[in-house]
Amino acid sequence: MQTVETLNEGLKRAYTLTITAKDIEKKVDAELKRVAPQMRMPGFRPGKVPANLVRKMHGPALLQDALNTSIQEGVQSLIAEKQLRPAMQPSVELNDGYEPGKDAEIKVALEVLPQVPTPAIDGLKLERLTVPVADEAVDEQLKKFADQMKRWEDAKPTYKAKMGDQVTVDFVGKTMDGVAFEGGTGTDMAIELGAGRLIPGFEDQVVGVKTGDERQIKVTFPEDYPAKELAGKDATFDLIVKSVKTAAESQIDEELAKNLGLESLEQLRGLLKGQIEQEHNGLTRTYMKRKLLDQLAAGHDFEVPPSMVEAEFSQIWHQLEHEATHEADPKAAMEELENDREDYRKIAERRVRLGLLLSEIGQANGVEVTQQEMNRLIAQAAQQYRGEDQQRFIQYVQQEPMAAAQLRAPLYEDKVVDFLFDKAEITDREATREELEAAIESDDGFATGTHSHDHDNHKPRKKAAAKKADAGDDAAEKPAAKKAPAKKAAAKADEAPAAAEEEAKPAAKKAPAKKAAAAKADDAEAAPKPAKKAPAKKAADKA
Repeated sequence: MQTVETLNEGLKRAYTLTITAKDIEKKVDAELKRVAPQMRMPGFRPGKVPANLVRKMHGPALLQDALNTSIQEGVQSLIAEKQLRPAMQPSVELNDGYEPGKDAEIKVALEVLPQVPTPAIDGLKLERLTVPVADEAVDEQLKKFADQMKRWEDAKPTYKAKMGDQVTVDFVGKTMDGVAFEGGTGTDMAIELGAGRLIPGFEDQVVGVKTGDERQIKVTFPEDYPAKELAGKDATFDLIVKSVKTAAESQIDEELAKNLGLESLEQLRGLLKGQIEQEHNGLTRTYMKRKLLDQLAAGHDFEVPPSMVEAEFSQIWHQLEHEATHEADPKAAMEELENDREDYRKIAERRVRLGLLLSEIGQANGVEVTQQEMNRLIAQAAQQYRGEDQQRFIQYVQQEPMAAAQLRAPLYEDKVVDFLFDKAEITDREATREELEAAIESDDGFATGTHSHDHDNHKPRKKAAAKKADAGDDAAEKPAAKKAPAKKAAAKADEAPAAAEEEAKPAAKKAPAKKAAAAKADDAEAAPKPAKKAPAKKAADKA
């Protein structure tokens, strides 16, 4: 094989590989010897089909396999010989004029990872904001918990339902011309008046009913209602009131704890206190990690592969576009996004740079994810699949280095961050939860006043995303479900990209993607029928 470098500019490299016809023919002969004994053909005993006949019948397929193998081996040899570290999968192109029996000319283009300067990790200083758990916070959580477990008591037959009561109804939904629509009929649906789970106007019109009442109410479905045939349309619901119940006063006592299988109220308080402590610890870590990455970003500036930046930006942008479509005014939301496009591109660049930096720090200091930890990650990720899809996913991750790297990266990043926390000089200061949350979101460096205003802090502040449909609402049971609040954008500048640990592999395949059917409540859309989980993609899907 002959190799000619045609481009060496910055992080970009390009080569022309010439694979001789003789080398390709050798591979064809080797493959022919391997498969000929396995061939069966009428008139010949098993394994006795002449090689020339096999070549005549299967020559094109054998040639294609040999050519593919030669190209793969050629690219791998090129990477090893030139000691290249591809940032992304190389682009490989066979010349258009290739003919069987002639040399094959291959064009290979790629971007390489930069030589990351030795990270400056000495002298890191961090402030750790700690939030003690006050008894008042436990009491508040305990009350919320008791309210969630409220008991309902039947009201008198003459009692008229008020906000805060529970009304159980049978219903039939109809269009304005009196035709029942699909998924609009149900029985024994419990409605907690004032909970806001149904579209505006529905619960208000149920107020005042008594057990045994029949009532017709009129509603207007939201413009963005998932069932397109109902979106923006007026409709009526014929209701039969089966029961009206009032909420019994929530009791915070030993009985509450015992109903949960606990020994005492004190044990329940202890569990809730531990839960609050975990939340506070998570917020504290988020704040410290952001400040740590700010210092690293401020102290290191090097060229990053444009292809990695583009891939990271595409991931961020896709999430933002998805959220924009769920805004009250999608067009205005997209216009606002477009105005901030370059800011998000800078965020993508920062994330890639931090990912490479953390990778360099981890490798230089022996940070590793153990096989036991990796097995646990695979098992956890596999829980999103069922049956054969679950086993197929496990096999895929075990066979594909890039898929494994994508799973490993978040844990690896956390372990590198923990290593840096151990290296840093940390001072503690008490704060309230409100102060800690404000510090995480603020641009002005709440903790120290010497914060470096980097890309993360110039991140565009997006308006709250529009509410998304509650995936648990089946129109056959909940005729006019309101949407649940959306998650915040996944594009966080204080997170390194998924490939923080592993260098990109030239032959990586795409990980099987789980479709957005009803798997995640805040990403799914309510539909007349419950959505089934989409099967995992086959491992044959290549990146």
